[in-house]
Amino acid sequence: MANRQQARSEETRQAIMASAERLFADRGYDAVTMREIAREAGCSHTAIYLYFKDKAALLHQLALGPLEALGEEFEATLRNGELDPADRLRRISRTFLHFGLSHRNSYSVLFVASAGRVDEPEPALPINALRNRLFGLLRQAVADCLRAGVSEERVLAYARIVFFSLHGIIETYRFAEEGLPALMERLGPTFDLSMDVLLTGMEGTH
Repeated sequence: MANRQQARSEETRQAIMASAERLFADRGYDAVTMREIAREAGCSHTAIYLYFKDKAALLHQLALGPLEALGEEFEATLRNGELDPADRLRRISRTFLHFGLSHRNSYSVLFVASAGRVDEPEPALPINALRNRLFGLLRQAVADCLRAGVSEERVLAYARIVFFSLHGIIETYRFAEEGLPALMERLGPTFDLSMDVLLTGMEGTH
């Protein structure tokens, strides 16, 4: 009996998360209420709080697995001593682009919903701590490409430029009907050229 109850509980939890992801993607995080998520998931508006204390906790749970996995890929690239700094930055950027385009339906949930400042030392929302960790790894890859003595302000500015470039590509093609392989093949040359331009600019930094 206990196992059956646990199975039903897990089914309800998964239904809540799936409903929240659909609603957040369709209407935006701020516009959706916990009551609406509960109705979509087929549970009562009070029962949903047995699984998630609030909407922010639900958002964090949705993003936790994908963002942690992405962070592990970033870290593995930064540890790769066979790549020079520029190639590490290229690979991390490609990894993020691939991730964003392969999660097109949930990208806004993962990276945009209730987003805060990337340089905020202690974000109020746990999901923003995850996002800021990812940005910190990207920032490290950028810093490794710069000459010694470049200010932290300049490093942050370049990291933001790289991120905005990636974010812009993903947002532009978020509703494209093409599959991921076709998109990556078509966008690859333009993306590589944009990274070369950015790296050329950064190499000239004194």
